[in-house]
Amino acid sequence: MNSLIGKKIGMTRIFSDDGRSLSVTIVQAGPCVVTQVKSEKIDGYLAVQLGFEDKLEKKTTKPEMGHFKKAGTTPKRHLMEFPIRKSRIPTTGKEFTAAIFKEGDRVTVRDTSKGKGFAGVIKRHNFSGLGASHGVSVSHRAMGSTGQNQDPG
Repeated sequence: MNSLIGKKIGMTRIFSDDGRSLSVTIVQAGPCVVTQVKSEKIDGYLAVQLGFEDKLEKKTTKPEMGHFKKAGTTPKRHLMEFPIRKSRIPTTGKEFTAAIFKEGDRVTVRDTSKGKGFAGVIKRHNFSGLGASHGVSVSHRAMGSTGQNQDPG
């Protein structure tokens, strides 16, 4: 088992031995708990379901509570499945942390971007907006003119 669920904490930089600055992302990887083991006999495929980050019991539905009680763990906010090999089937309730990785291991990271909603031209394209007076009404953050219509105009 060499998969974990994590959460981005922030960004910073570190300096290499030759003095170069490297951008790094800080990720909280685990602890993840095995909430279910999928078997070929019952489910048709081999996989393990991991849970990450505790959530309040009052925000958990009764069917979810039954699922987590069966696994012997507290309710988790995030659940994900990972395929496994027959030789590496973990037990339900086992906890995995970032200690499964060694220094120098290569990892593959997948993420989901957080939606930002509709962005206007000032935020999206760094436009300056229109004046706050001199007849400008209801369109202070509007695009305005974006340049010439003909080349060279």
